Amino acid sequence: MTIQQLTYFLATAGHGSFSAAARSLYLTQPSVSEQVRQLEGELGVALFARAGRGLALTEAGRRFRPEAERVLADLERARDAVVAIRELRGGTLSFGMFGTASAYLIADLAAEFRRKYPDVRLRLVGLNSFEVADLVRGGAIEAGLVVLPIDDTGLELRVARSEELVVISRVQERVSAPVTIERLATSPLILFDAHYGADDPMRRQLVDRAQRAGVTLQPVIEVESMEAAIALASRGLGDTIIPWAAFGRRHARTLHAVPLAEPLYDTFAFVARHEAPLSPAVRAFIAIVERQLNKASEVALYAGGMPELVDT
Repeated sequence: MTIQQLTYFLATAGHGSFSAAARSLYLTQPSVSEQVRQLEGELGVALFARAGRGLALTEAGRRFRPEAERVLADLERARDAVVAIRELRGGTLSFGMFGTASAYLIADLAAEFRRKYPDVRLRLVGLNSFEVADLVRGGAIEAGLVVLPIDDTGLELRVARSEELVVISRVQERVSAPVTIERLATSPLILFDAHYGADDPMRRQLVDRAQRAGVTLQPVIEVESMEAAIALASRGLGDTIIPWAAFGRRHARTLHAVPLAEPLYDTFAFVARHEAPLSPAVRAFIAIVERQLNKASEVALYAGGMPELVDT
């Protein structure tokens, strides 16, 4: 049983003859009658009987007609749903983002997306990068923005941009020159993403660098959010490490920033399941995220760029 057969059957039932049905479908009469005959053969019953110069539904045909109409209506609704997704007129977009994404003006992207595509529901999942990768890999969300490194098994990865990390401190003497990993190991260090600890991508980079240098990093305070780490550093309770784009003018009044002696970067990447095509909504959302990332960097540069350093 095919959609074509159901369509020809309903056209014939509506017009009362194969020839009239064929004209309405812009087809030849034999092609319509043959498909209806094949449908009757598959069902094992006659759907039409001769009635004068036309055709009338049999009892089987009358019972079959509303069911055929329902099937075609369901198919049309299914087709409309897919078209709505394709044309960004409906559906839900699920996208994962690393936990500190707010520092890069990512909060603005929701407003931009909703303004452009008001009929698409938006579900943004904020987790650590390795958890975002796991959700994408498992199919719970379609794609995500992560900070590298992550386990990319079963994933396709596209690097978006890199952002240099800086050490910030209220005590200018501690950041008057690029900070070595050895000096960082002796500083009162505040780190965020406390729940994830060593699984956090930035910490993985720091720990690897410390191990190669033969030192150990022991934070004096661990908190969940980057904003909390910055607030504690502003009160002079220790130094923390943040992306340069997150160091705005309001922080420059109380804090000093300096890069690491061996530069360290947050590398942002979009991840999706391997060989899984992205929906139009996700592709549109990714384009907005990329613009927001670029905007964040432009804001940081407008704020004055990296501070000039004086060796001590």
